[in-house]
Amino acid sequence: MKQVRTKKTHTRIMALTALVAAASMALAGCGSSGSSASGDSGGSGTFLAAGLFPSTGSMAYIGPSNVATLKLAVEDINAAGGVLGKDASSTTADTSDADHADQNTAAAQSVLTKNPSVVIGPPSSSVVKNSYKQVTAAGVPMISNGATSTAFSGLDKLFFRTIPPDTVQGAVLGQVIAQAGVKNLAITVFNDEYGTSLRDVVVKTVEDAGVNVVYGEKDTFDPTETNFSSIATAVKASNPDAVLVIAFDQTVSLVKALKTAGVDTHKLYMTDGNTVDHSEDFDAGLLEGTIGTIPGAHPTDEFQARVKKIDPKVKDFTYAAETYDAVVLAALAAQKGGATDGKTVAKNLPAVSGVGGGEKCDSYKACLALLKDGKDIQYKGQASIGPFNDAHDPSTASIGIYKFGADNKPVFDHAQEGSVPKA
Repeated sequence: MKQVRTKKTHTRIMALTALVAAASMALAGCGSSGSSASGDSGGSGTFLAAGLFPSTGSMAYIGPSNVATLKLAVEDINAAGGVLGKDASSTTADTSDADHADQNTAAAQSVLTKNPSVVIGPPSSSVVKNSYKQVTAAGVPMISNGATSTAFSGLDKLFFRTIPPDTVQGAVLGQVIAQAGVKNLAITVFNDEYGTSLRDVVVKTVEDAGVNVVYGEKDTFDPTETNFSSIATAVKASNPDAVLVIAFDQTVSLVKALKTAGVDTHKLYMTDGNTVDHSEDFDAGLLEGTIGTIPGAHPTDEFQARVKKIDPKVKDFTYAAETYDAVVLAALAAQKGGATDGKTVAKNLPAVSGVGGGEKCDSYKACLALLKDGKDIQYKGQASIGPFNDAHDPSTASIGIYKFGADNKPVFDHAQEGSVPKA
């Protein structure tokens, strides 16, 4: 069944001080699932999954499903018997986006005070860059559900991800562009860890296929930019066959500027940062024909329904499958290692992902039974990723291809599998 991706309208908070950010994070971190007000901890023998997700800022549309999915995973773990015979618990904090670096670090500190077994997220590469050292220095593994920067392969011995790096999305997107017959490509990209690393992979892929990059091979714009008229004029002057837009909520103003400059907005390409429901952003038909890519698995209808039972308001399921699998993998690692502390979880994550082989199992319950029988396992869950490689990336993963219709909504078309190169 084809599935439309949607987003929530959100407002960028532009004037937070470090004090306010720290206070808000402390409050956000208090919310938990199945735990006491003070929070359970890995050190107490209880498995605690901490989520660092955005509920404000430019990626706020991702937060609700990530939070709900983490809670769903914990519910499923507890329904199967928990971790080492005890119920697991969860806690979350709002990271906002990379424009709010103080909030990134305050969120990390908030969840670390509860001594988690694992930190799930953040989904943003730039937010990971601002916070991962805090987490790993505390001896806690971080499993990002959405940070796709190519620079993060082998980032830290305690850093893992259930999403493929942009070496895969960039290569697939580049192939899609070249196979569509594009000869001259313009690229508009923000100066961000995610944006530039993805752009570089696309450039290499399309140029190897004989496509000319007529604008954007080195050009970038500031993530806080609001006036794109000069950029749009430069893109139009480069006379491209198609334009790739790599951005988050800047996309709306940028695409409107491109339209005003006379660029054909039916021949755009987008990525996971902006392949979302734009029905309220543009006039009908403005994006019809645009193609977008999203790394990771497309959630099944059944899985989406289960997430919505946790939070009926969830509309966007970006990185939901990857969030769920990160929690389950960490819980299985604790079970296999016989302890819920971060170092034990990190040590056993490769094994339960199937690095050494083992029987495939697709749920915590099934995998737990195999572990209790003393068997090796390979968890193949919602995201269907391959075992972690030496760089702690999934060894195989899928990229979803989406097409925008006349209503400016992207509809899932098909998935393309890809192998993840080692660092």
